[in-house]
Amino acid sequence: MIQVQNLTHRYAGRTALSNVSFEVRKGEVFGLLGPNGGGKSTLFRILSTMMVPGEGRATVAGYDVVRDPAAVRRLVGVVFQSQSLDRALTVEENLRAQGHLHGLKGATLRDRMEAAMERLGLADRRKDLVEALSGGLRRRVEIAKALLHRPQVLLMDEASTGLDPSARRDLSRHIENLRDRDGVTILLTTHILEEADRCDRLVLLHQGAIVAQGSPGELRSRIGGDVVVLESGDAPSLAARIEQRFSMKPTVADGRVRVEIPNGHRFIAEVVEAFPGSIESVGLHKPTLEDVFVRETGASIE
Repeated sequence: MIQVQNLTHRYAGRTALSNVSFEVRKGEVFGLLGPNGGGKSTLFRILSTMMVPGEGRATVAGYDVVRDPAAVRRLVGVVFQSQSLDRALTVEENLRAQGHLHGLKGATLRDRMEAAMERLGLADRRKDLVEALSGGLRRRVEIAKALLHRPQVLLMDEASTGLDPSARRDLSRHIENLRDRDGVTILLTTHILEEADRCDRLVLLHQGAIVAQGSPGELRSRIGGDVVVLESGDAPSLAARIEQRFSMKPTVADGRVRVEIPNGHRFIAEVVEAFPGSIESVGLHKPTLEDVFVRETGASIE
């Protein structure tokens, strides 16, 4: 449904995207995960036809985003990070105004509005002013707007930013319903691990380049066993001593030492005994997407 081939883009000498390639299959939720400044927003702008890439090519349902932008716009719905709702209007009035922009009117527009509100759980809030809605409900109205012209693809840029965990889970549930019930292909950008974990597949972006891609499970499987996190007053020194003593290569990120190892609980006992007084705290967990990102880049997503 979406094909990205060797996209490269630069701003005044700074590389925002570097030879990025991936494919989004029809009817899946696909995530672009990475820290702010990693290239996600640039890629989003290119796919939504707001920006022309310096090099490479991108297509949506076979239409080139540069050569056929009008065709692409008819096929995609877009939810921007910054809200575009008129807070002084009701939910229903916002949807009607958006429908008019797409040339919809009469019974067709009413039916589309009803379907969108029903799908996003907004039917009983139709007369509410947007300014009175919670952040999560406003996001649902944004998505309802984007669905009025029945797009095949929904592009979402950091749509859950500013939402509390409960509202994020609620939003993810509605996104999954759009995929499962309506067959909408969804591409979203995020730096939130919980949101990325609910994607069917994703790419990890760092400094404009893809460092890993696959399903969340496939990415986590790159790390064998457990992840042990050690805090110390001198993390680089502790990492060097662990490497020498245990013949392994720890990672230092955010002032903490990370070690990937099977049977992490046994390693914790050994390392604390080996370096008494050097370790301030220890942590043990199964691999996460954050661990994959740290392993591939040496940096944190946050």
